[in-house]
Amino acid sequence: MEITWFGHSCFRITERGQTAVVCDPYDSELVGYQPLKLKADIVTISHENPSHSYLKGVKGDPYVIKGPGEYEVGGVFITGLRTDMRKKRDPNQPVNTLYLIDFGGINIVHLGDMLQVPTQAEVESLGPVHIALVPVGGNGSLTAANASEAISLFEPNIVIPMHYQTPQTSIKLDPIGKFLKEMGLSEVETMPSLKVANVASLPEETQVIVLDFPHD
Repeated sequence: MEITWFGHSCFRITERGQTAVVCDPYDSELVGYQPLKLKADIVTISHENPSHSYLKGVKGDPYVIKGPGEYEVGGVFITGLRTDMRKKRDPNQPVNTLYLIDFGGINIVHLGDMLQVPTQAEVESLGPVHIALVPVGGNGSLTAANASEAISLFEPNIVIPMHYQTPQTSIKLDPIGKFLKEMGLSEVETMPSLKVANVASLPEETQVIVLDFPHD
């Protein structure tokens, strides 16, 4: 299985010859990264904002998942769970859905624009999380400190940060360094994508992996 980051909160999860999943495709004119030219069988949308729900960036005729529930598409099991329901929220803030994606036995959680640290009960309802795709840049989603707190609840094997400031993004977010400092890390080496053979190949201790994104 391979996870590729395309900037902001957009990822593609694939395995050769199997179902491809794209999470939170964006409108590049709003976000600032390169225009998306992705192909997928499934698209998950965390909330209705063109920086997270731009279906024109995905070719083909994908099955689109836009909210809570349990889904099975092409051998991939996906659970959507609504988040940020404990406090009175800004009515202008779209309701967010996180997705747990069971991809061949590897459980990947995409937190979307999660704003509040989840409760222990919410985390336990998902079962084991092997890889967590976590917003860390604030501005309507988890801050670096809150992201670190959420990660300690999920206890994933691998954390991939998303939704943070880069030279390409035009949205004001905190830089990755702030999150790395919260996690007790200095600079970490970026990888073009994450490839995982199976659950047994994952690290036992939580490891932060920063993915690079396609750019000129």
